[in-house]
Amino acid sequence: MTDTATPSVARRLDDLPFGRRHLRILTGSGLGWALDAMDVGLISFIITALIAQWSLDTSQASWIASAGFAGMAIGASLGGLLADRFGRRSVFAVTLLVYGVATGASALVGGLAMLLVLRFVVGLGLGAELPVASTYVSEFAPARIRGRVIVILEAFWAVGWTAAALIGYFVIPQVDEGWRWAFVVGAIPAVYALIVRWGLPESARWLERRGRHAEAEAVVRSFETDSATTPRDVGAAVGAESIAAPAAVSSTGRLRALWSSEFRGRTASLWLVWFCVNFSYYGAFIWIPTILYTQGYDLVRSFGFTLIITLAQLPGYAVSAWLIEVWGRRLTLSVFLIGSAASAVVFGTAGTETVIIAAGMALSFFNLGAWGALYAVTPEMYPTSLRGTGAGWAAGVGRIASILAPLSVPPLLLWGGAPVLFVVFAVFFVLAAAGAWGLVDRRGESLDDR
Repeated sequence: MTDTATPSVARRLDDLPFGRRHLRILTGSGLGWALDAMDVGLISFIITALIAQWSLDTSQASWIASAGFAGMAIGASLGGLLADRFGRRSVFAVTLLVYGVATGASALVGGLAMLLVLRFVVGLGLGAELPVASTYVSEFAPARIRGRVIVILEAFWAVGWTAAALIGYFVIPQVDEGWRWAFVVGAIPAVYALIVRWGLPESARWLERRGRHAEAEAVVRSFETDSATTPRDVGAAVGAESIAAPAAVSSTGRLRALWSSEFRGRTASLWLVWFCVNFSYYGAFIWIPTILYTQGYDLVRSFGFTLIITLAQLPGYAVSAWLIEVWGRRLTLSVFLIGSAASAVVFGTAGTETVIIAAGMALSFFNLGAWGALYAVTPEMYPTSLRGTGAGWAAGVGRIASILAPLSVPPLLLWGGAPVLFVVFAVFFVLAAAGAWGLVDRRGESLDDR
């Protein structure tokens, strides 16, 4: 490989048809994503169970969620930097291992203090994994369908959250100290991490940018061979293209580049969207089982309602995956966020079981569709040399909101009840919808490989 051939790696990846190797990367990363969602989903049910079994007040319960999100804020920021330095695949595997082991250890805790410590460690792994996984998959996906592929990746979140809801419904209230068994199930990612580490290739774009040309070429050729495509088939003129200088070459340089004249506008908009979406999503969905429980529904009924509400996530992702390549990133994201705001208002003022379930399902539909669009657009905002850093820090800022949200719920409920709480969530959704229009829409365009 010569330097003038470097851009052909990206072009060849973009021109490939979606094949078996793409599907393997999507499902391999997606299963890790689903296991992450299962862990986050389980904690919402576990908190409700511990309120009943440990006689926790809402303030103590809120710290269980916020401890994990504090770890996620740090993990997301560090994970992106490490992924740009050491590679996407390796960091992806390590993060799965960290939070899987810590989740399993949580099953053995005897008190709140140790549970808070372990939830923080779980958050370190979980926070780093999500932006790294989306960056990794986006760098393999063909340009014409890249947004759709990332939304499908995000849809695995609904699979994991549904699994958590099933465990919450069938295990936690039915088995003595069922929350401990829920944590045991959450330890599965520790085993899966080994499969990820050895079963998936490293990002060819990252390898090429790091000067590891032979390895990048081998990865691309494996995809071409699998799809019966040869480098000659995808354009001989590509090799004549020149190489653009990297946007950054060091960790400090990457952090400075996020706020350079070229990227500061999109960074500010992206951080605003991530912050607002995290605040409303985690404030609502972590607390929905508990809110229903405190309104008089027993554990089984509140968990059952939550399971039904959760099932609406999958069609939300499906519609978002279709619209993101039709309407583009910004319009799809903003429409789903406005839908989330309207649904939140209705849910907060619902007075009957039918309205609670219908509004909750609408909130799931629109909110998770918005998440799919957000994860699709985030890696596209930055070039390869700082893509992991940009995505990780955006997620890290979002996790600050996810720390604050569970802590804000008890005083807001005390002040104005569910109506005021969900109006606050709606306001944050509207702010996020406005922020979406400051992002760059790269629908159908190749990724920036500087």
